[in-house]
Amino acid sequence: MDLYHLIRKGAYDLHMHTTASDGVYTPSAVVRRMRDLGKRTIAITDHDTMSGVREAQEEGEKLGIVVIPGIELTTYYQGERIDILGYGLTETDELRDILQQVRDQREERAQLIMKKFHEQGMPLTIEDVSEFSQGAVIARPHIAKAVVAKGYVKDVKTVFDLYLGDGKVCNVEKLMLTPKQGVELIHKSGGLAVLAHPAVIKNQHLIEELIAYGFDGIEVHHPLHTVSQETAYRKLATTYKLIPTGGSDFHE
Repeated sequence: MDLYHLIRKGAYDLHMHTTASDGVYTPSAVVRRMRDLGKRTIAITDHDTMSGVREAQEEGEKLGIVVIPGIELTTYYQGERIDILGYGLTETDELRDILQQVRDQREERAQLIMKKFHEQGMPLTIEDVSEFSQGAVIARPHIAKAVVAKGYVKDVKTVFDLYLGDGKVCNVEKLMLTPKQGVELIHKSGGLAVLAHPAVIKNQHLIEELIAYGFDGIEVHHPLHTVSQETAYRKLATTYKLIPTGGSDFHE
């Protein structure tokens, strides 16, 4: 896969989520929506799963859209969450095993989070949450939506601000991969590893340290990035010979 070539052609979005993780649209619906927006190349990058890729690729073949098999791995480093986008992966046995561990841990995590909400006087059932996960692995946004639907909190943002954000009273940490492990896993699976939305990283001094772990690219264009940040990340891409990517981080 020549990611540089695909980017040079333009009309791409390399950061998209579907109902396979915490997106609102099914993989095929995402492809159709992107077709309507004039995109020619997209990457399905669901959180810690590739289960939506095949459906998206099949729809892409019908509509003439290139669908890159991707993922967004969750890793942690020095107290920071570091998301890594992987492009052009093949689901190796090692990748499947690790992602299964992540999924199993997420199910356990969901139960623990719901228990914590119960302790806060906001009981939830698995049925309440499944209404929003619709068969996908339960993630925090699904639980947040269930909390709102029950009338406990006014909106999803407030749920995260008060209860579900990192370090908040109802949060439970995920299985923790390190960025080094994430990059190595993506490379072993035949993919390219790209540092996702670097502006989210609170300690910006970590970025060059992370790049040294073998990243192939850095996400320059992202809705959370300012113009000056994009300029700085593009400069880093040039300095370290990284692929400068971009995406909408589409969820809904």
